Amino acid sequence: MSDTITPGLVSLDAALGADKSEVIRSLAARVVAEGRATDAQALFDDAWAREEKDETGLPGGIAIPHAKSAAVTTPSLAFARLKPGVDFGAPDGAADLVFLIAAPADAAEAHLAVLSKLARSLMQADFTAGLRAATTDQEVVAIVQTAIGEGAPAPAAAPAAPLSPTTAATTDAAPAAAAGLAVDGRPARIVAVTACATGIAHTFMAADALTAAGKKAGIDLVVEPQGSSGYQALPADVIQGADAVIFATDVDVREPQRFAGKPVVRSGVKRGIEQPDQLIAEAVAAAKSPSATRVGGEAAAVASAPAEKLSWGARIQRILLTGVSYMIPFVAGGGLLIALGFLLGGYNVTDNAANVIVQNSLWDLPTEEITSNYGPLGQYLGSVFFMIGATSMGFLVSALSGYIAFAIADRPGIAPGFVAGAVAVLMNAGFIGGIVGGLLAGVTAWWIGSWRVPRWLRGLMPVVIIPLLASIVASGLMILFLGRPIATLMEWLNVWLTDLAGTAGIVVVGVILGLMMCFDLGGPINKVAYAFAVAGLAAGSPENPTPYYIMAAVMAAGMVPPLAMALASTVLARNLFPPVERENGKAAWLLGAAFISEGAIPFAAADPLRVIPASMVGGAVTGALSMAFAVQSLAPHGGVFVLFAIQPIWGFLVAIAAGTVVTALIVVALKKWVGRKELEQAEAIESAVPVAA
Repeated sequence: MSDTITPGLVSLDAALGADKSEVIRSLAARVVAEGRATDAQALFDDAWAREEKDETGLPGGIAIPHAKSAAVTTPSLAFARLKPGVDFGAPDGAADLVFLIAAPADAAEAHLAVLSKLARSLMQADFTAGLRAATTDQEVVAIVQTAIGEGAPAPAAAPAAPLSPTTAATTDAAPAAAAGLAVDGRPARIVAVTACATGIAHTFMAADALTAAGKKAGIDLVVEPQGSSGYQALPADVIQGADAVIFATDVDVREPQRFAGKPVVRSGVKRGIEQPDQLIAEAVAAAKSPSATRVGGEAAAVASAPAEKLSWGARIQRILLTGVSYMIPFVAGGGLLIALGFLLGGYNVTDNAANVIVQNSLWDLPTEEITSNYGPLGQYLGSVFFMIGATSMGFLVSALSGYIAFAIADRPGIAPGFVAGAVAVLMNAGFIGGIVGGLLAGVTAWWIGSWRVPRWLRGLMPVVIIPLLASIVASGLMILFLGRPIATLMEWLNVWLTDLAGTAGIVVVGVILGLMMCFDLGGPINKVAYAFAVAGLAAGSPENPTPYYIMAAVMAAGMVPPLAMALASTVLARNLFPPVERENGKAAWLLGAAFISEGAIPFAAADPLRVIPASMVGGAVTGALSMAFAVQSLAPHGGVFVLFAIQPIWGFLVAIAAGTVVTALIVVALKKWVGRKELEQAEAIESAVPVAA
């Protein structure tokens, strides 16, 4: 690996311009002059775009403008010691030490690790003091190379590997207690994630600043820097034991569902560098506050494990669930909009909705073929809602395919994945075709991305070469070999389900779906049934209502476990449940009504052998009745809060009520007569524990 900094990239006590744009432009020109980039203007544009998003000045007279740019051919550090300093937006004034960090658009992990070491070194007072005292360009180069591991000898205390979580272990509880940073009489346990747009500098500087602040405060703080070259996920047990979470990020946190339910403090990544003490104090306060903002979503144990330790089965499951999670917003919004379209325009709004929105407006309402009970205005608005919803639903397979590929190959996989999904739609291969296309596109993009190519071609790989070749391979395979067989399978499945509609056979489908929804309460089997129902919604219509039947059965069955636990623990048999479960039961009423099956997890975790079988029986009853009553749901989520998208409403409610009562009665009976001895022992232990005043 070539030297990242050379004497030709150093400017000492120079006046490079009156403002930061001139300084960045001058340093970019220096990188080009040294033959390490091809276009000074392009490098400046990329660095300036980053600067406009968030100024790169830091406390202590430091600035680190940086960019990943296709113009860069060799990872480089251009350094200037300015006299006078120039304002880069730091809160304490002008910067006199400026590093331009220039990385290729497809920089290798090793290069990114070197650049991140520089960022971490800037947090060390002796490093910056050495730069200010240096008298020659060669001396600056030696100081920097030693810090980033390119010099000899290596520093005695090398910076931590950039991909590893950074830990501040508590050595003395006194500072935490004295500073009010204790939780339940012990030092607070905090986890944090840092991430910036480029994932090179601020990410690791914030991680080190938070780590140092946590060590000084005497708390347990573990940081997960999510850099450009990847990241090492925090262990599941560390996240589980944390009192609160800090997200110091300028981009989305990767796999945020790992932190679901934890109190959270959110800020930009620069605040993690400049105000780590305040962030920690806010996180501890959030941990103590019942009303604190919490991380939304569903916790996923698989996602919290480091990827390299996952089995192939777990990896495939994670990849598919990633695709489903990104697909659901398209379906949720689209399904509800279609339901609103039918509500306003009637079920025949589909006949001419496209013509209505093109040929009419609020000032020129339609006058012919009015199918709405609300007249021309209802016809127009119903057509608008229906067409927006239908358009959103049209992205279903492409989004599924694109984000499956993203889960495999990261961003270079998105474009070929979307294209493969669109080809699956073209071939009538449906959501199964989308899954296959996404897997093909992702694996192909990942494989092409692993090629060793000439330096001049690296910048084109993620934006041109990988999308082009992966699209050709994945979509070509779909068109030439796989599309027609999958389309035939989808046609057979659709015909089979359609033929079952109106017969007793559809009830069996409802029973199977009900059992799946209640088996693991939000786990993989539950998600398979839900994904099957959601993916089928795009094919639903008044002429083919079977997908709507399936969606209704899945939603109704998924509502049963939390509602049943709520009924049993707060109404039917309060004495059979400990106080904590009675409290959970109160919350489960709302969770169940909103179709959040996970509301029953606290009960199932404490008593799986009685709760899960009872839930499955109730879910099977609900699924069967929903199918028998021909209940249709145009909405993929929402429970009783989307009743306007469900018909007949009475059938939906009766099916849910029946399953809820059945499950609740079975749970009560099992708790009363099966394993009663263990329950009595637990109650005796609980009653023997004195309650604190």
